[in-house]
Amino acid sequence: MINAVLVFNNSGQPRLTKFYTQLDTQTQQSLIAQIYNLVSQRPSSACNFLPLPPLLAEGASSNSSNGFSDAPTQITYRTYATLSFILISTSTESPLALIDLIQVFVEALDRLFENVCELDLIFGFETMHAVLGEMVVGGVVVETNL
Repeated sequence: MINAVLVFNNSGQPRLTKFYTQLDTQTQQSLIAQIYNLVSQRPSSACNFLPLPPLLAEGASSNSSNGFSDAPTQITYRTYATLSFILISTSTESPLALIDLIQVFVEALDRLFENVCELDLIFGFETMHAVLGEMVVGGVVVETNL
């Protein structure tokens, strides 16, 4: 199950935050900041998968009975130009399938916005949420065809 979809720019400003598990706002903000720090510090040659550190997992599961605590969680991410697309999921999800989901999501945005850039995501956030909503419903991937 996908627990969250996040998109950041190089400065750490979130351009998309979509949580599929219930977390209070303070916990969400803390997770967003810590995950950005984890991903931004990794070299470009590093693997695009990493386990969610135990402290983050504990913080995420402390306020939710069925959220991140279902299974150990993992972070899957991919960076395109100035944007990082990050998925937080349970360990039952295939990291390669999640990388493919990110690729398909970016390709769909690219088709809609014609050479998508960060400004398109800022001003066309409704479209971005609609595309994501068609692909992922309740944390479950339902569509990956363009």
